[in-house]
Amino acid sequence: MSDLVREAAISRVNELVDLINAHRRAYYEGNTVLVSDAEYDGLMLELEKLEADNPDLITGDSPTQTVGGAASSTFAPVTHLERMMSLDNVFSREEFLSWAEKVDGQPLLCELKIDGLAINLRYEKGVLVSAATRGDGAVGEDVTANALTIESIPRRLLGEGHPDVVEVRGEVFFPIEEFTKLNESLVADGKAPFANPRNSASGSLRQKDAAVTASRPLRMLVHGVGAWQQAPVRNQSELYDLLKSWGLPTSNRYRVVGTPQEAVAYIDEYQANRHSIEHEIDGVVIKVDSRAAQVELGATSRAPRWAIAYKYPPEQVNTRLLDIRVGIGRTGRATPYAVLEPIKVAGSVVEFATLHNQDVVKAKGVKIGDIVVLRKAGDVIPEILGPVVEKRTGAERDFVMPTNCPECGSPLVSASEGDVDLRCLNARECKAQIRERVAYLGSRSALDIEALGYVAAVALTQPLEPKVAPLQTEADLFSLTLEDLLPIRSLVLDADTGLPKLDAESEPKVVDFFRKKDGTPAEVALKLLRNLDEVKTRPLWRILVSLSIRHVGPVASRALATHFGSLARIFEANEEQLSSVDGVGQTLALSIMEWWSIDWHREIVEKWQAAGVQTEIPGHSGPGESGELASGSFAGMSIVVTGTLKTFTREAAEEAIIQRGGKAASSVSKNTAFVVAGESAGSKLAKAEALGVEVIDEETFIARLS
Repeated sequence: MSDLVREAAISRVNELVDLINAHRRAYYEGNTVLVSDAEYDGLMLELEKLEADNPDLITGDSPTQTVGGAASSTFAPVTHLERMMSLDNVFSREEFLSWAEKVDGQPLLCELKIDGLAINLRYEKGVLVSAATRGDGAVGEDVTANALTIESIPRRLLGEGHPDVVEVRGEVFFPIEEFTKLNESLVADGKAPFANPRNSASGSLRQKDAAVTASRPLRMLVHGVGAWQQAPVRNQSELYDLLKSWGLPTSNRYRVVGTPQEAVAYIDEYQANRHSIEHEIDGVVIKVDSRAAQVELGATSRAPRWAIAYKYPPEQVNTRLLDIRVGIGRTGRATPYAVLEPIKVAGSVVEFATLHNQDVVKAKGVKIGDIVVLRKAGDVIPEILGPVVEKRTGAERDFVMPTNCPECGSPLVSASEGDVDLRCLNARECKAQIRERVAYLGSRSALDIEALGYVAAVALTQPLEPKVAPLQTEADLFSLTLEDLLPIRSLVLDADTGLPKLDAESEPKVVDFFRKKDGTPAEVALKLLRNLDEVKTRPLWRILVSLSIRHVGPVASRALATHFGSLARIFEANEEQLSSVDGVGQTLALSIMEWWSIDWHREIVEKWQAAGVQTEIPGHSGPGESGELASGSFAGMSIVVTGTLKTFTREAAEEAIIQRGGKAASSVSKNTAFVVAGESAGSKLAKAEALGVEVIDEETFIARLS
């Protein structure tokens, strides 16, 4: 591979990781969508191919290594006993038949893919003890109080002989008819309607006040189980029958078929009748029915090999492309987006759609003023397919990518040779980048500061008054005082576009954000100061991810924080030491070192420390075999998991170890506390026995977790 091709591959992998993780955060944590389902899947497929060709470019925060989004600290965290995985997708009959060949003629169970919110119910001896969202697959949000208000979720299972512990997985959704009624009532009350049933289900289940959830007619359907030792069923269909006998809500629309062709017939049947179903669907899920075959087929790091989602093509409409503007993200990336004549498609009104970069605009062949074909892939996300050329009048004009940042005027340049995306490199002074970094810092992926939403980030970084913003960078965030906040008057900007929102008279909306009309502090000001004080002791990985170091997402931050124990040791480490951490490769290591080499970046850390932000794990003794967390039942222990476990995936077992203060090591040494050995344990088991390291089975491991 030539140096030029290699450089282009590195650049594209970096961009794809940034893009996909941003889209995930918007969807899973913000109940919003930024790109089409089809485009998201295309980005994932491109990233998977590049990583397969260049495995050394795989980083800890790559979406191919992780699931979903981070759990919010608004709700208590819940660690799933078995990881909640995602599904791989296919989009054509040919792709599905290719997948079916790999499962070797097994009977298949077909069911509808509900467009809702994934939930995990944990029952102990038949009694519901917790309900949690998927979160990042390992840790979700505790929504038990809200879930108990959903009529279809039983508090106690029917019948007898229930397992000691079982996790039941399903989808919470909003019936379409009830969704329409809710939106009508919201509009009648002068409130903004929900964009779609999926957003309404997510927003309703994640209410702080369970009474609000109780007022919403949410429902749930079960589609599987997580942790369950020795489940007494041979097939997925038998499992559904058993769950139904316990009083759990199962669908009556699933079908077991003997051939892939029969599965295709099921797919076609429901595609033709998708709008006659009481809930939204965006496709069909096909699973191997045999539970034994499921175990044998196994899973990748993020999805089972024994199941696939067949995604239906999206609905399409025509609308006018009014303008193409450019937004600047927190890493300086310049992204063109379409301003559309508002139009309703797939149940919601669409006004904006991303166009990614100037090459995409050119490839789609769209001009400003065109009538364009708009679709909502997966019935959720808007995407422009192209122009209706026959309707052109000659008044349309080409889009010209600006040469300078629309916010700060700095030149827009390619970050590296072969990089089609343009960036503003003025990270220190570009108001757009500062605004986006501060907003990200307050998000659920980072410090999860409730009072620091997008509007507050705008007020702090781009106020109309005073003339000098309280935050020139994020460095002074933890030094804010009430005196800094009270004078602020600010435009209200849209979080998706960065454009000013308009008031009833179509004028830019201006607010006294942090004070009341009588000049006294508004609750949001007091709350922000309280929040900032509270988050100073957030876990070290959250502090690290909040620095907006490129490629350093939540997964990589956890690994780095656990290994080094402090920001000082992370930034003192060289490339080899950083790269040696599980899940941290060369690309990420170099990114950390480059970030720390900039003086105003170091000033951020210094000022945070001076303001009392905790930048180390108390009691952590540093990197190496002894450098583990100092609290938890596995504190100071290096533990290795090998072989196939029945109750846990490998990732879920390692997450459980880390959550209890231990190190999930990848190799056995004389310093290993013990080895958890499942079926087909190989060389690691042999080495443990040779070194005299304790070896325990899965049952003993579960007992120690308790």
